Amino acid sequence: MSVSTEIYYADGKLMGRFSKENRTPVEFKSISPNLVNALISTEDVRFYNHHGVDFYSFFTSMLSTAKGDKRGGSTITQQLAKNLFETRKKKSQGLIRHVPMIRTMVSKVKEWFTAFEIERIYNKNEILTLYFNTVPFGNNTFGIKAASLKYFNKTPDALNPAQAAMLIGMLKATSTYNPIKNPDRCTERRNIVLGQMEKYGSISKAEYTADTQQPLNLDLSYVEDESQGDSYIRRAVEKWLDKWCKDNGYNLYEDGLKIYTTIDPRLQQYAEEAVAEKMKMLQKRFNNLWGNKNPWRDLSGDEIVDFLLKAEQHLPVYKLLDKKYHGDMSQIQQYFDRKKKMKVFSWNGDRDTAFSSADSIKYYTRILNTGMMTIEPSSGKIKVWVGGIDHRYFNYDHVNQSKRQAGSTFKPFAYVTALDNGFTPCDKFTDKPVSIKFMNAGKPDFWQPQNADFHFTYQDMSLRWAMGKSVNSITAQVTEKVGWDKVVEYAHKCGIESPLKSVPSVSLGTNDVSVFEMVRAYSTFLNKGQRIDPILVTKITDQDNNVLAEFTLKSEKVLSEETAWLMLYMFRGGMEEPGGTSQALWEYPGLWKKDNQIGGKTGTSSKYVDGWYMGITKDLVTGIWVGADDRSVHFTTSESGEGSHTALPIFGRFMEKVYADPKSGYTYGQFPKPWSKITKEYDCPSPRLSIDSLETDSLNLPVDTSGIKPPPTDEENPENKPSTQNK
Repeated sequence: MSVSTEIYYADGKLMGRFSKENRTPVEFKSISPNLVNALISTEDVRFYNHHGVDFYSFFTSMLSTAKGDKRGGSTITQQLAKNLFETRKKKSQGLIRHVPMIRTMVSKVKEWFTAFEIERIYNKNEILTLYFNTVPFGNNTFGIKAASLKYFNKTPDALNPAQAAMLIGMLKATSTYNPIKNPDRCTERRNIVLGQMEKYGSISKAEYTADTQQPLNLDLSYVEDESQGDSYIRRAVEKWLDKWCKDNGYNLYEDGLKIYTTIDPRLQQYAEEAVAEKMKMLQKRFNNLWGNKNPWRDLSGDEIVDFLLKAEQHLPVYKLLDKKYHGDMSQIQQYFDRKKKMKVFSWNGDRDTAFSSADSIKYYTRILNTGMMTIEPSSGKIKVWVGGIDHRYFNYDHVNQSKRQAGSTFKPFAYVTALDNGFTPCDKFTDKPVSIKFMNAGKPDFWQPQNADFHFTYQDMSLRWAMGKSVNSITAQVTEKVGWDKVVEYAHKCGIESPLKSVPSVSLGTNDVSVFEMVRAYSTFLNKGQRIDPILVTKITDQDNNVLAEFTLKSEKVLSEETAWLMLYMFRGGMEEPGGTSQALWEYPGLWKKDNQIGGKTGTSSKYVDGWYMGITKDLVTGIWVGADDRSVHFTTSESGEGSHTALPIFGRFMEKVYADPKSGYTYGQFPKPWSKITKEYDCPSPRLSIDSLETDSLNLPVDTSGIKPPPTDEENPENKPSTQNK
């Protein structure tokens, strides 16, 4: 029979199921005698006396049918044969399906032979168990356990005679006698079954009288033990196991497997809470920014006038309409403008409204989404997977399906290339205009990168300071020194799998990558230079808990321990260096206890389309992307749209929740000490920010020892305008 596969969190708690049929098998001892008595009394009173076919009942039913009183003559065993092997399906009948009388007789004979074979192999109680586990009860409910839980919130062993009679009565016609849609018919049918039970001595006359006078007394409060928002995880598990299932001949939806994932339910909950809290605020900020104006804009900031039309043309229904109306745009547009009742997503709960297709496109295009993943690099186990803000409305997974420009979160791959090829964190470059020559379509060209604020300080900066402050001009110089081909090589080496265009601007994050890839690649630095294959599933068993497969960490050494540790030191620069772009995390006091250390990197693509934050603690690596699904929809100012204002707050709130829970297993602490001897100079002091350089900063920091309050620059977007809030 088709049995659902169950998915579990890392702590063994049920997360959800893969199922075509909502079914959980039970053993005979878990089935109430009331169910057995109701079934036999109604469907097959001679069940214990025949060997699969009751010819007496068969011939009497034929006589009754001839007289106009149609009734079935199939035994429980025959019905089981029909349910298990679909003996009456057209695909099982061949050419005889075209001959009415012969067709019926051949189907019957098939059932008889199959029933005889079932009775030869199984005893009566086993046959009853198979029957109860296979019969459908409507509403995608299969088997007696799923039905008893759905309609009465009880297990099958706890059903009283009236409840048992109702469920057995439904088997005659699950739609006609559905207790939710047709309670009166269902009650009438239940009482007929109770009458049969009284007739054959299963219940007394008094019990029959009392039970038939009762209402159905449904209890529809049972809810599957599944956590909210975990459908992204289920889809990720399905994709992760696709090859294994094909190679080993298993079907996730039918074979009743038990899958144990690496997802930590506590961390998953905290991540979903942080996403909901911060994304709701971001959406409000975004709506206030645009008001009634349409946010879809071209590179010049002008509204894309045919945006809605092109969006409609991308819908699958458009081709059907075009064919139906022979390209008549007025009729096609009437379809898209026709309003209909629907529920739509909102941060204040599901919203009932009347929208046309055009209204729906306008509404959903404005909604910001996110992808978030957390991994424990030492074990390779994925602890958190948030594919979006609500799987019911947004099926697209922003962790591994979506790929977006990484912005400055890609810069560390330029710096790790430099450190692994002779440079040190203390090597200095000057923040100044640069012009980099490269070949473009076979012709020489020049790239002249700008800093985010179009301002150059002409200061000498260490590599650590430059990466911490995310200075475009110095990153470009480093990329030129080591070679952009080499940067691409190291990005792939660390764990980026997407194709990368090898261009001078590669280090500024002009290529599209996924959150999954970025988290994997950053994990290499915390894992002593070992690139890992992330693990989402640890073990698969069958229904009897026999282990079918176990998955362990696979890793490969791609960086020296010295280079990996130096990169962690570089990441700390985002908090410790003047103007470091991670310093908005100071706003989260729950992060800064017991000398805790956090490293990370913000990222923002051009025009504030994509906001990123990659956060590193001593145990975990977390990646977060925020943006709209359509790239023409975005914020317009650095104060709203930079990664430090969109993605970073989610990380800050998430880690506050993790640290606040002593049972999370993750504590405050400093980054690991060097795993091997460090041969390169790295502990180099950075000069203080000049008063002039503060004019370009945009985020507030705690006051340093000089009494100056220097907010950092979130450098990534060349459209970033100077701020004088702290001049």
